[in-house]
Amino acid sequence: MSDISTQLIHHTYQPPAGFEAVNPAVHKASTVIFPNVAALRQRDWKHKTGYTYGLHGTPTTFTLEERIATLEGGTYCTLVPSGLAAVALVGMAFLKAGDEVLIPDNAYGPNKTFAQHELTGWGVSFRYYDPMQPVDLAAKLSGKTRLVWLEAPGSITLEFPDLPALVAVVKAHTDVHAECIVTALDNTWGAGIAFDAFALGADISVQALTKYPSGGADVLMGSVVTRDEALHHRVHFCHMRVGYGVAGNDAELVLRGLGSMALRYAAQDGATRTLAAWLQQQPQVEAVLHPALPGSPGHAVWQRDCSAAACLMSVVFRPGYAQAAVDLFCDSLRLFRLGYSWAGPMSLCAPYDIPAIRTTAWPYKGGLVRFSIGLEAVADLQADLAQALASMQYS
Repeated sequence: MSDISTQLIHHTYQPPAGFEAVNPAVHKASTVIFPNVAALRQRDWKHKTGYTYGLHGTPTTFTLEERIATLEGGTYCTLVPSGLAAVALVGMAFLKAGDEVLIPDNAYGPNKTFAQHELTGWGVSFRYYDPMQPVDLAAKLSGKTRLVWLEAPGSITLEFPDLPALVAVVKAHTDVHAECIVTALDNTWGAGIAFDAFALGADISVQALTKYPSGGADVLMGSVVTRDEALHHRVHFCHMRVGYGVAGNDAELVLRGLGSMALRYAAQDGATRTLAAWLQQQPQVEAVLHPALPGSPGHAVWQRDCSAAACLMSVVFRPGYAQAAVDLFCDSLRLFRLGYSWAGPMSLCAPYDIPAIRTTAWPYKGGLVRFSIGLEAVADLQADLAQALASMQYS
C-alpha cells in the first residue's frame, strides 16, 4: 500500500482492549465489516447476537435498548426516531386492511391524526372511546378490533384512567371471542418511574424518549417495549422493513440523560405539585388538572396505581376571561416559554382549544393552558405566574 489514501482507509492499527468509562462508547455505522463470508452468512441481527448493518443496531443502540427495557420493566425494546414513530410502528406492525383500532378520546393528538389519515388510507378503521368509562370501551370492541390504545394520563387534560379495568375489558372480550387484541400504552408520562405498565396489564409500552429519558430538549427518539417475544418480533421485523433507525449521537444523548432521570422526575414532580396547589387558590383559575391533586379526574386511581407524577399540569381559567386574556397571560410569562413538548430543563406553556380536539363533552367553558414545569427555582416560577395572572382582564 504505497498510496496514502489507501493506507489511511486500511490502516492496521487497532487500539488496545479494556477501555472503560462512565458513559458507553458511541458507535456510528451504516456498513458493518465481516471477517469472512461465513460470518456474513451466519450472523443473526434478529436476536441481537451480532451486527449486520447500522440500521439493525450497533453496540450503542443495543445498550440503550437494554436500559430502556429495564426502565420499563420489559424484556425487549426497539428504538425509533421519535415518539410518534413509535406510535406509527405499533399501528403498522399489528394492523392490516379490515382491522379496527380503538383510541382514547383524550389521546396524544398525532396518534389520532395518524389513524384519521394514514390508517384509514390503508383500510384500517378507528373509533374513539371514553377512557374514564370502561363500559364505553366494552361497547365499542368488535370482531374487527385488533389494537386498543391506552394513555395514562390523557394528553393535555390529564385524566387518569383505570388501566387494569380497561385491560380487563379487552381480556374478557378476547376470552369470549377468541380474538387477538393487543393493548398498547403510551407511557411517556409515567416513563417507567410513576408506575409499571406491564404490572397494570399492558402488552406494549411506548415512550417518547424525547421527554424524560433525554431530559435536554435536544433529541428526538422513541421506544417500543414488551415482555412478549412474539409481539417483539412483530414490532422488530416491521421496524426493519420500514427502515427506522436512530443515530449513534442521539442514542448517546439519551444514554447520558438516563443517569439523572429519576432525580429529574422527582424534582419536577415536587415543583409541579407545589405550583398546582398554589394555582388552585388563584381567583382567575377555575380548575387545575393534575392527577396527584384531589378532585382531578382519576385522582383515586392515580393514588392506587402510581408512586409519582410527571411535570405536567393544565389550568382552566374562569369563563369570564376571554381567550384574548388567556393569550395575554401566556405572552406575559417571562420564565415559562411558549413551546410544545415537555420534561426538559426549561418550563413551557401552550394554550389549547379542547372542544376542537375531543368528541366527548368537555365540562369547562374557560380557556386552558398546559404547563410543563422545568428545573428552575419554584419561587421564581411562582412569581412569574403571579405577575402574568395580574395582567389578565375579566370581561
